[in-house]
Order: sequence, then C-alpha cells, then structure tokens
Amino acid sequence: MNFVSELVVTYGLRLLGAIIALIIGFWLIKKLSRALKNIFEKREVEPSLSSFLLSLIVIILKVLVVISILGMIGIQMTSFIAILGAAGLAIGLALSGTLQNFAGGVILLLLKPFKVGDFIEAQGFLGTVSEIQIFNTILKTPDNKLIIIPNGPLATNSLTNFSAMPTRRVDWTFGIAYGDSFPKAKSVLEQLLKNDSRVLSDPAPFIVLSSLSDSSVDITVRAWVNSGDYWPVFFEMQEKVYDTFAKEGINIPFPQMDVHLHQQK
Repeated sequence: MNFVSELVVTYGLRLLGAIIALIIGFWLIKKLSRALKNIFEKREVEPSLSSFLLSLIVIILKVLVVISILGMIGIQMTSFIAILGAAGLAIGLALSGTLQNFAGGVILLLLKPFKVGDFIEAQGFLGTVSEIQIFNTILKTPDNKLIIIPNGPLATNSLTNFSAMPTRRVDWTFGIAYGDSFPKAKSVLEQLLKNDSRVLSDPAPFIVLSSLSDSSVDITVRAWVNSGDYWPVFFEMQEKVYDTFAKEGINIPFPQMDVHLHQQK
C-alpha cells in the first residue's frame, strides 16, 4: 500500500506539474502569436505570408512544449528527437530547391524589393509583377505573356525595379547631317521639350553635341519625367522630332559610303 501511495504521489505530482506547464506553455504561445500578428500588421506583411508564418511558428512551439512536458513526466525523448532530426534532414535534402524558393518568397514578401504592379527586370525577363506567391513570382510581359520565376534565385540575384522611384530620366540620341546647324537643332529640341507638360523642369533637360560619328552629328538629349510617363514621352518625342526636323529643314542622315572609281590607263 505504501508503494502505491508513493507511486501516486511521485507520478501524480509530476503529472500535475506537466499539466500546469502545458497550460502555461500554450497560454504563452497564444500571447506570442497575438504579438507577432500585431507586428506583421504594423509592417504590412502580406496576409497570406503572415498567416502561414504564424501557423508554422505556433506548431513548432507547441511541438517543443509537448516534447518538454513528456520529458518532465519521465519519458525518454532522446531517441525520438534523433529520429525526428534525421527525418527532417532527409526531407530538407529532398526538397532543397523547394525550400530555397520558399525562403526566397518569405524574403521577398518581408523586404518588398517590389510589389504587385511594379515593372521589373529579373532573370533576363522584363514585365509587370502580376502576383507574388510563396514559391514563385509571376510577371506579365508587355506582349501579354506570363513568366513564372522561382523566388529562390529572384531573392538572391540582382533585379531592376523601374517603378520604385517616382521619376525617371529619358535618354535620346538624335543625329543631324554634317553642315546642318547644331544651334538650330538644339533650339528645336528645347522648344519641343518645353511644350510637353509631362517633361519636368527640375532637373532641367540636358542637350549636348555628344559625338561626331561617321555619318552624322549626334545630339544627346536627357529629360526627367514621372515614371508612368516614361514610355509615352520616349516614343512621342521621337515622332515629334522626326516631323519637326523635316519642317525646319534639318536632315536626319543615314549610314552611307562614298565609292570612288578610278579608271586604270
């Protein structure tokens, strides 16, 4: 009878302590989960990523609490932990590429080097970001193709975000014929830029004679516009320059070669 009493007292106290520790552990995990949720909301983390990370953290912490509680009761967990670690390693090696893409997706959604709607260049592709998923990012190209890029290399390699800054510089090179007046051509270009309300006055447009090429005198023009106006201004200005140069008698040359024939006596 004494043996039974001692057994009940010994394991009963352990069991009671384990139950109390389990309740406290789960309560702390719940409080931590709420705190992390508030942090994610303040930092405007993607809702899908926030939900996934919270679920993953809660599951891992609960497993750790349960393992600790079982150890308190007296159950040996060393072998179980070793098996669990080996299984985790095997799964990690088998899914190394997938896990790399997952980690890349987490980094992209947390650091936000780009967002949905941005026009970017990455991994040799140009396009507008259509969707940022956990494992892949989807781009829509200007000719309406969908490009799926894994997040692993996207997060670890260079990319260009054309939409990140509010303004962009537009660069042109216009050629005029040798013998035409550069001051006149410069005046025409200045007037065209001034008449376009999308071209910003600060910084001021930049126009210089940049090079004397084989067949033309090249003029470099640089102007600043809002990022959304980049391509409309780029293409429309070329059309305006072509029409205005023709009206003003300024020739736009094309590559040519002079061939001299000598008659041998």
